[in-house]
Amino acid sequence: MDGLTSAQVSGAKTNHVPRRSSRSFGAIIRANVFTLFNLVIGLLWALVLIFGAWQDGLFGLVIVANSLIGIVQELRAKRTLDKLAVINESPVTVRRDGRDQQLQPRQLVLGDLILLGPGDRLLVDGEVVESDGLEIDESLLTGEEDPVHKRPGDEVLSGSFAVAGSGAFVATKVGTDAYAVRLAEEASRFHLARSELRDGVTNFIKYITWLVIPIGALLIYSQLRNSTDFGTAITGAVAGIVTMIPEGLVLMTSIAFAVGVVRLGRRDCLVQELPAIEGLARVDVLCLDKTGTLTAGGMDLGEVLPLRDDQPIDDALAALANVDHRPNATAKAIQARYRSAADGWTAGEVVPFSSARKWSGADFGPHGVWLLGAPDVLLDRTADGYERAAELASTGTRVLALCRTDSLPAAVEKAASATGGAEAVALVTLKQRIRPDAHETLRYFAEQGVTVKVLSGDNPDAVAAIATGLEIPDGHRAIDARSLPENDPDKLAELLDTHTVFGRVTPQQKRAFVGALQSRGHTVAMTGDGVNDVLALKDADLGIAMGAGSPATKAVAQVVLLDDRFASLPYVVGEGRRVLANIERVSNLFLTKTFYAIALSLLTGVLGLMFPFAPRHSTLVNALTIGIPAFVLALAPTLERAKPGFVPRVLRFAVPAGVLCAAAVFLSFWAAHTGTSTLTEDRTSGVIALFLTTWWVLILITKPLTLGRLAMIAAMAGLFALSLAIPFVRHFFALEPDDLSNDLTAVGISVVASAAISVAVKLAGTLRP
Repeated sequence: MDGLTSAQVSGAKTNHVPRRSSRSFGAIIRANVFTLFNLVIGLLWALVLIFGAWQDGLFGLVIVANSLIGIVQELRAKRTLDKLAVINESPVTVRRDGRDQQLQPRQLVLGDLILLGPGDRLLVDGEVVESDGLEIDESLLTGEEDPVHKRPGDEVLSGSFAVAGSGAFVATKVGTDAYAVRLAEEASRFHLARSELRDGVTNFIKYITWLVIPIGALLIYSQLRNSTDFGTAITGAVAGIVTMIPEGLVLMTSIAFAVGVVRLGRRDCLVQELPAIEGLARVDVLCLDKTGTLTAGGMDLGEVLPLRDDQPIDDALAALANVDHRPNATAKAIQARYRSAADGWTAGEVVPFSSARKWSGADFGPHGVWLLGAPDVLLDRTADGYERAAELASTGTRVLALCRTDSLPAAVEKAASATGGAEAVALVTLKQRIRPDAHETLRYFAEQGVTVKVLSGDNPDAVAAIATGLEIPDGHRAIDARSLPENDPDKLAELLDTHTVFGRVTPQQKRAFVGALQSRGHTVAMTGDGVNDVLALKDADLGIAMGAGSPATKAVAQVVLLDDRFASLPYVVGEGRRVLANIERVSNLFLTKTFYAIALSLLTGVLGLMFPFAPRHSTLVNALTIGIPAFVLALAPTLERAKPGFVPRVLRFAVPAGVLCAAAVFLSFWAAHTGTSTLTEDRTSGVIALFLTTWWVLILITKPLTLGRLAMIAAMAGLFALSLAIPFVRHFFALEPDDLSNDLTAVGISVVASAAISVAVKLAGTLRP
């Protein structure tokens, strides 16, 4: 039991496990450089350099820009995540050289003697060598909800966590050999997003890729057939194909996620899974655990109210508070007044506290068997002290009953119904500290349309008093969770829809509550800090753990508030909303471009005309109406809650807008082409129409128009005007606005098309007010 010696540690296998929060530097490089977009654009770029002018190959710089920007942003996010992940790692208590010490998880080695207490997460596999009522919850591995009693010689697995008692085990498998690591190696590997948003972008790309192949082939054929200049034909075909590819969409999505992670990191919020960013935006129900969330961590011992004068109340309280080597918050509050157990009060059999039982107890031999726990669990309604405890609880005070009984329950699992012989000796009150920022934070969620549900293991009256003080809607109508239906999910979901505050909730019920809310179509976030919250945090759409919470809680949560501030939640939710709303805006821009390119390619291919613009033209217009604005819009603030239906909503905007843009460009080019002007002059008319219509699309997407956004829109128009006015720039981009009649015709067609776009997208109902 002295653990390893320093000499044994130096040569032992270490517990090295790749962090799930970020991928390696090499993986980041590969993911951003070796993409399908870069391959296609690279091939097209090579064709232009071989058969056309180098100015038409400017679009090839997109490969460099996309790769560099993606790599830099993700490396920033990686540094932030890795730094916060280290801060979030809870130290492990290990005995070495006969001395207990706190180590970081990566410092564990094979053969270490690891000490356990309530809330501790098992990071490695091992064999129990000491158990003092040790109970391990293995539900995250096996699905079994009931804690398992562990005795010396029993195996324990990484991924489980201690819920009651204390003990020690010897590490038998560490690092990637441990059970949970092998089980989760693939599932927990870093990913940018696995969500409706990411799936929607992926589907866009997949379908567009299949469209590009036949349409591109048709376009190449028509350009070769209608041009005597092979180079002009190739560059025209490339212009259409390149414009069809939404090459910046994946980049902007990745940047928005990465910047969101960095911004949250600055507020000491660790995002352990990047899809959590999307979950933040979609949340419409927030389930709160009262203790540690609405109330600050820790408690103060209030009054000890004797119910009998002939019992050693102080000695019993002192003995119970000091019987556990790893005391919980309640025991610590009592220990502050009762520093140590009195002489002779040595515990024999012990039943440690657990959230499911809601009491603890010990047999002190000649001094009798004593219990400490929830009055409404330990006492009958007719017992002395029951009514007094209820009155105290109704004021928001936490109340415990100190009881004496003949023997500890034989079956711990049925302890709540096996304590009928307990006699109340005293009531103990504990003062809870309401977080000073709780009221303002709850008001924010009410304003944002997020429904709050308070799920607590405490007395319903006590929870209701705190909820009422914080002005939580219907906070006074608390429900005792013990009265809820166990096998009727529909009835449970109905009660959750109509009530806000629930007391005496067990860990299994919290999990059931989350599932019932999800069955009604809600996106559920769950906050918590104790082991009783782990199952619900794991099942929720978004698990949020407090930084001062148990290691098990922080391990399963997607977001950890490292500064332990409840007031950080509005910033967390706001960041998620900003990311999703802006990605939708950016998607509208890129896919409008894709659909006008598809429509133009089909029109020119079928009718046998030259393509209305060259690659350098699309590079100019795309930079001014998509590329530069997309960076600005991807980082803009917004408070709008994300709604489901991302894919159809974007398509309802992009398809009509793209088709109308294509019609304007084609008509402008065709009208000029029927005259005596040159191909360059005809294409200039088409480019003017392309800029004006896509610039109008940008205006529609950018709404509501703030001063900063108006400045951006005006700047893009000014840059395009300079491109037409400055001879060098005009020559570089092959623009010849020499035929005033054709150019004015293009302007008129663009005005009509822009009005039609406004009507079409308004009828589609896709624009924000």
